Amino acid sequence: MVYYSHQADSDLDKILDGLLHWKKFELTYDFCYNYVSDIIDICDSLDTKTYHRNVIYPIHKRFGEKVYAYRRNKQTTWYIIYNIDLFGSILVNRIISNHLTI
Repeated sequence: MVYYSHQADSDLDKILDGLLHWKKFELTYDFCYNYVSDIIDICDSLDTKTYHRNVIYPIHKRFGEKVYAYRRNKQTTWYIIYNIDLFGSILVNRIISNHLTI
């Protein structure tokens, strides 16, 4: 089972809002909604993965022990940072783009 922290929910809201108000391009609501929906689908499938990669970036270590890198396009990778409990449940803690990862 996959759960979302309040911060992860907030991250998804901010991603949607950022896409809807992006000044570089005007994007339709349907495109923005589907973009965020794709990220949610990836998160929801984390409990079916057989391998869970440990975080390596210091900024990610503040938010969890595991990370899934979702490469959306050539410029953007979303890092889904999460923890796994003893029962195999996943708590998604943060969703951060490569543009914020140092």
